Amino acid sequence: MRAFSTFRIFVAMLLVVAFLPACQSMSGRSAGRVIDDKAISAQVKTKLAADKASSLTRIGVTTVNGVVHLDGVVDNVDDRARAVDIARRVAGANKVVDNIQVNPTPAASPSGSTK
Repeated sequence: MRAFSTFRIFVAMLLVVAFLPACQSMSGRSAGRVIDDKAISAQVKTKLAADKASSLTRIGVTTVNGVVHLDGVVDNVDDRARAVDIARRVAGANKVVDNIQVNPTPAASPSGSTK
């Protein structure tokens, strides 16, 4: 009986080892790559949130195959450059795609206008 149980465990482990490399998501990325990308995104988000000089928490971060995509709106060009620099410094980020928009400063209203 013990030999049969050991044999079943061995067969189960053999099947896992044989089929694990074939496990890929619908995007064609392996499970390990997906986990690595999520870890990179989490590190970038953490560093953006920790930046006290500005509110970089309005920036969305996604990572695909080590390429970090930054999306969102910031108040000025310096915040945009800071966000890109922070993302580039994260280990595992091979490239940073900057899709951050700079919020244009609101035009001054003409004097005497009340609403």
